Amino acid sequence: MVNMKRTPIGEQAPEKRITNFDEVCLGYTKEQMIEEANRCLQCKTRPCVDGCPVAIKIPEFIQYLRDNDFEAACKKIAEDSALPAVCGRVCPQETQCEERCVLAKKGDAVAIGKLERYVGDWTREHKFNLNDPVTPNGHKVAVIGSGPAGLTCAGDLAKLGYEITVFEALHKTGGVLVYGIPEFRLPNSVVEYEIDNLKKLGVKFETNVIVGRTVTIDQLMDEEGYEAVFVGSGAGLPMFMNIPGEDLNGVYSANEFLTRNNLMQAYDDNFDTPIRPGKSAAIVGGGNVAMDAARSAKRLGAKSYIVYRRSEKELPARAEEVHHAMEEGIEFHLLTNPVEILGDEKGWVRAIRCIRMELGEPDESGRRRPVPVKGSEYEIPVETVVIAIGTSPNPLISQTTPGLELNKWKAIVIDEETGKTTREGVYAGGDAVSGSATVILAMGAARKSAKAIDEYIKSKKK
Repeated sequence: MVNMKRTPIGEQAPEKRITNFDEVCLGYTKEQMIEEANRCLQCKTRPCVDGCPVAIKIPEFIQYLRDNDFEAACKKIAEDSALPAVCGRVCPQETQCEERCVLAKKGDAVAIGKLERYVGDWTREHKFNLNDPVTPNGHKVAVIGSGPAGLTCAGDLAKLGYEITVFEALHKTGGVLVYGIPEFRLPNSVVEYEIDNLKKLGVKFETNVIVGRTVTIDQLMDEEGYEAVFVGSGAGLPMFMNIPGEDLNGVYSANEFLTRNNLMQAYDDNFDTPIRPGKSAAIVGGGNVAMDAARSAKRLGAKSYIVYRRSEKELPARAEEVHHAMEEGIEFHLLTNPVEILGDEKGWVRAIRCIRMELGEPDESGRRRPVPVKGSEYEIPVETVVIAIGTSPNPLISQTTPGLELNKWKAIVIDEETGKTTREGVYAGGDAVSGSATVILAMGAARKSAKAIDEYIKSKKK
């Protein structure tokens, strides 16, 4: 008889974890992992695989776990994913593989993400080498950005023998995985391990290189001999609401707030990075980034509020992140929209003025459109406001690369099946194309581009 309830997983208690930046989820023990793996029905139709953007062979790796063959489980996942320990922590499995799980129709889906994390962690903890010897093929490809898209494309091409150099604008590799996601969700050590694996494959990383400023794509191809370029530069340009008061001191974009905290370690007294959460902080938005910012502000000592214009049902953040935020005492002001940020006589934030909303008819996204309720304005006294309503691609690369077509959202236009842009030899994927999205979707797009780049370079040899 299959247990319809998933195996509980250990977590730091809320009252403890709000005092540190250590990882909240503790992961399965071996016994818990086996118990959960045994819930898998090993369906012949494998609907879970259809729900995975990189098509990990889920039933197979779970069967290896049941057989206590952890090396085989590691190798099976590695066929399709270079970042299992990352994806096991941050992917929205509940709307992808786990949503398709047959058990989810009458009970809890198999905890596929937690099992994937177990495999990724076992690989790291046992220093298991997944890399087969590679024979260089004599061809060079440049990858722009060391986030999930760039790392995935670099890994796939390196395994085929390409000489890969990854160019990263920041001083540390990892992209959004290190600057955007707090360590209580994704420890930097996990990301560093995956990057070290790529270095063992021969991938080179150059940091502090801003493509479009330090060097252009034209120079990489015409002067430095790269036969193709993959643009995985992400979506690092923050969006703002264009309401009065956004220029006050104490107003941050989520990118700036999280980068100061995560990448530049402002939470650690041993670092001089300035950050000012204040006694209270309002975070505007309802996605994972908003939850990350609110939970970080809480750990920095601020009373944190989420201000979101739709209801709890429409929150785009993962259910797990919303649950953790609520456990940690984050106060949610739902069906609420900011109209003005108010300042004191010295130009610092003192409050945020909001208006109540109600849901009207559906908009183009299919979600009901929020409509202001007249006369319902009120103020929330805060010292900090973090705007977390989305990001768009940085225009620097497109502005310095002739022939690169953009859409109306300033994202790079590609062929969806290959990642090919309108500029010969240039491919793109991830947030630079889609706008802010998930790690696993960026990885899926990058895998398509890697395959297409290989075919493109081979076709030139004929």
